[in-house]
Amino acid sequence: MINIKNIDKSFDDKMVLNDVSLDIYEGETLAIIGRSGSGKSVLMKHIIGLLQPDSGHVTVDGIDINKISYAELRRVRQSFGVLFQGGALFDSMNTFDNVAFPLRTFTEMTEQEIEKVVYECLEVVELSDVGSKMPAELSGGMQKRVALARAVALKPRYILYDEPTSGLDPETSNTIDLLIKGLADQLKVTSIVVTHDMHSVLSIADRAAFIFEGRMHWTGTIDDLHASTDTVLNDFVKANEYKIGV
Repeated sequence: MINIKNIDKSFDDKMVLNDVSLDIYEGETLAIIGRSGSGKSVLMKHIIGLLQPDSGHVTVDGIDINKISYAELRRVRQSFGVLFQGGALFDSMNTFDNVAFPLRTFTEMTEQEIEKVVYECLEVVELSDVGSKMPAELSGGMQKRVALARAVALKPRYILYDEPTSGLDPETSNTIDLLIKGLADQLKVTSIVVTHDMHSVLSIADRAAFIFEGRMHWTGTIDDLHASTDTVLNDFVKANEYKIGV
């Protein structure tokens, strides 16, 4: 379980997160939604300790990650897989080496063991035949799928997705959504999806958390979302449904 309690964060006197609290439950898929610049990605970076709050706490499985050493934080981070918005593959490495990178960095596996895990992960994202290809040879959707294979290589308990369908066509976005849902079911991971894509939210999420102007404005299940009478939330949902033609 992840507990976020009363987080404040400012940059150059501009408050980005204001007293944000949120519980993320084991095994669920939680969508963190909100307008561009609302603080969604900043919150995600706090969850894995890439940013430190000005005040408040982030607790992962009972460990306050803002009160531990960097070495201990690195161990906590091994519980996480992250799919960054652009995929963040290493351009100088082929697909195989990209997926192998966390295994070589954080484990003492032999190359034979690493090879087995890499191809298992590529199989999960239905790209078992692209190991020798460079990122530049892959489409945007394929790059995200390779990045997702890398994110699950260490068998994490949590997977963070930062705008996973951003910049993708509807068909490819649907493929990514199906993979997120499939991984949640297959690996029993807790998934945190930062997005403004309401089609994805309605397709994959158990709950949603809506950030508005740096505050946690609303949380609830998808059924709660459909039934909501909150004007600010409904305006956001309708605006984004209109954009994608839901």
